[in-house]
Amino acid sequence: MGLDDDLKHKAEELKGKAKEAFGKATDDKSTEAEGKAEQAGAKVKQVADDAKDAVRDAFDR
Repeated sequence: MGLDDDLKHKAEELKGKAKEAFGKATDDKSTEAEGKAEQAGAKVKQVADDAKDAVRDAFDR
């Protein structure tokens, strides 16, 4: 998709990494798990956007 979406998904992934690290540092398994889930969600969105771009590029050819 667009650069805005890429940046938004990357920021979401970084937020998840920070939350995971905070959870590890404080021994809070719930926060750590939330961070991992946020990272996974962001990665899924990135893959979906990449797939949309690939389909769009294929139709443009």
